[in-house]
Amino acid sequence: MLEPVQTVKILQSNGETKAFKSGEIIFSQGEPAQLMYGIVTGNVNILVDDTVVETLESGDVFGIGALVHGDHRRSSTAMAQTDTQLVSLDHQHFLFAVQQSPIFALEVMKSYSDRLRCLRS
Repeated sequence: MLEPVQTVKILQSNGETKAFKSGEIIFSQGEPAQLMYGIVTGNVNILVDDTVVETLESGDVFGIGALVHGDHRRSSTAMAQTDTQLVSLDHQHFLFAVQQSPIFALEVMKSYSDRLRCLRS
């Protein structure tokens, strides 16, 4: 299996990098989704109904759910907790990465499964 940092490296080879300042909103709950993200540096808070439900770190990926669900709407808000550098992939490049590296797809699924387990405990 890939390490989280390797997953982000796959994203970097196919995506665009953007910096966010501490407190800056990356995306908002309910808005249409066009991108998924990997954290190169920094931390990101995930909020549901204005409550922080988790904090993600370098190597984590997020925002994929809205790309794979039919309504393509964000179910949460993502906000940079610290100055953060992210790499993003649009839907087309996400599908390409999954096709070219099935291990990438497995790592993304594992990441979401691990996060769901943490939220349930």
